[in-house]
Amino acid sequence: MLNFLRKNIFLDFSSPNLGEVTYERRKYSSKYACKDLVAPVRDRKLNTLVQISVIHPAEQSLTRYSSTEIVEGTRDPLFLTGVTFPSEYPIYEETKIKLTVYDVKDKSHDTRSFLGYASFKVGELLKSKEQLLVLSLSTGYQFIYYSPENTAKAKEVLSNINQLQPLIATHADLLLNSASQHSPDSLKNSLKMLSEKTELFVHAFKDQLVRSALLALYTARPGGILKKTPSPKSGTEESRPQDQPAMKRQDSIPHHSDYDEEEWDRVWANVGKSLNCVIAMVDKLIEKDGGREESSSSRDAEKDPPLADSTTSHPKEDWYEQLYPLILTLKDCMGEVVNRAKQSLTFVLLQELAYSLPQCLMLTLRRDIVFSQALAGLVCGFIIKLYTSLHDPGFLQQLHMVGLIVQYEGLLSTYSDEIGMLEDMAVGISDLKKVAFKITEAKSSDVLPVITGRREHYVVEVKLPTRLFELLPLQIKEGQLLHVYPILFNVGINEQQTLAERFGDVSLQESINQENFELLKEYYTIFMEKMPPEYISHFQEQNDLKGLLENLHQNIQAKKRKNVEIMWQAATICRKLNGIRFTCCKSAKDRTSMSVTLEQCSILRDEHQLHKDFFIRALDCMRRGDIDACLCSFRVCVFFH
Repeated sequence: MLNFLRKNIFLDFSSPNLGEVTYERRKYSSKYACKDLVAPVRDRKLNTLVQISVIHPAEQSLTRYSSTEIVEGTRDPLFLTGVTFPSEYPIYEETKIKLTVYDVKDKSHDTRSFLGYASFKVGELLKSKEQLLVLSLSTGYQFIYYSPENTAKAKEVLSNINQLQPLIATHADLLLNSASQHSPDSLKNSLKMLSEKTELFVHAFKDQLVRSALLALYTARPGGILKKTPSPKSGTEESRPQDQPAMKRQDSIPHHSDYDEEEWDRVWANVGKSLNCVIAMVDKLIEKDGGREESSSSRDAEKDPPLADSTTSHPKEDWYEQLYPLILTLKDCMGEVVNRAKQSLTFVLLQELAYSLPQCLMLTLRRDIVFSQALAGLVCGFIIKLYTSLHDPGFLQQLHMVGLIVQYEGLLSTYSDEIGMLEDMAVGISDLKKVAFKITEAKSSDVLPVITGRREHYVVEVKLPTRLFELLPLQIKEGQLLHVYPILFNVGINEQQTLAERFGDVSLQESINQENFELLKEYYTIFMEKMPPEYISHFQEQNDLKGLLENLHQNIQAKKRKNVEIMWQAATICRKLNGIRFTCCKSAKDRTSMSVTLEQCSILRDEHQLHKDFFIRALDCMRRGDIDACLCSFRVCVFFH
């Protein structure tokens, strides 16, 4: 049970200067006490700490705020250091306070074991009698906090285990092979290598992290008993027969009341003891072999060896038979250590994942929201491009042989909130690589696209009326998937980008443009490789894409401020490659409308013989029209051309 004592709301009134309005500041302060806490291990004295977290009503996200001191050796701790929220900190009646109680196992390593948690709203405390709350701890499992140093240590030990275990097994087999060959020199060398690797293996577990993590693991999953540890015999004792059944494992984790905290020390020490038994046996065998060679030499000198001595000489197989059970015990002990260490250290790493799980879920949701908007724009753009290019055999051939290039023109700045928007946009557009299109013949008047699949792969089915479907190449009509190649180029052009370039950081924009240039170059390479030679020769006569790509690369590398040449060249390349384009900014109003109208006038000039004297007049005419209202009516942040 968790008791909250002396909950006070302090009111502080002040009037700093005459004539100013008197204002009120609230400061929330609280103190805590626990009663009848249950230790995770029988007869263990608790070292209790309470961690305070805040959940704001608007954000609904958990923020770790503070913690009490550690009260040692009692089940009924009273915490003297209260927690104070200053007047500047936003605390409301709907603000939720979460209190998590831990048993601190090791102060130096900051290792804790979860005991329970309780939560309440500030309004409940204010309305309570004498501002006192008595809450019961919930013992539902929560993650155990491990410091970053402990997490790094766990990864290091697991890496050492994965490297050393197969090496030790290999050297153990080499030792047995040397024993079967009855080669003393080879036996000594194999034993030396085995000893060195095993000592490194034992040294890797000297840290107390594994011991404390095992206890935390057993506390988190009570119920059951692990198998008994194999105890190595001394070198002079008879080893376990080979036909004895192997010791069985039980899958369950022992209950904390049955768990012996010293058991890990014994399991770990057994590896060293097993190695000592192997060393003692090897020394004994080599010593006996040396004695037999001396006695054999003396008998040869007498020319008349006794018959009994010749019949009692040890065969070569004796070495292998005497070492094999000890090597088997060494492997069993090592396997037990590895099994427990991997369980406990993986448990440590999982706590870090459990702590970040809410954030991961929020990021996944955020990614899904961004992707859904990007996918909606892509589907619209694809359908419009398809309908307007059904009579272009070159485009249809390119569509099924290469795929469709999709270029996004971003006008976001790399300053303030728009940095996050640009990051979201880059990820959402990159995720469109998972989308493929399939064109089918419509069986009814319903021609709405149908989206199927999961996060890793989506298929958008586009339905065409029969008269239009017949215009498609055979490969597309047979259901071939049509892939898209999304790319993004961003150039901030507003006043916030000026601040970013002078006082901030534009590395995000630079990296996005460089990465997507490589994607555009990759698409161009595939285009030149897969399209028929006669099409390529005609295409190259009309377009100098190689030169445009080189100019685009030079502009990206130039790192010029507000280099709109990147946008012009990327747009030109996309149009020449029969792609579709999207223009977007923060709200699809000012920057987007200015860019779209300028591009439309440029197309009229370059492709429809608009005289240069009328360029500005046409541009002003477009911009005087209610282009902003037109864009906003779609209620999307993307305008595609």
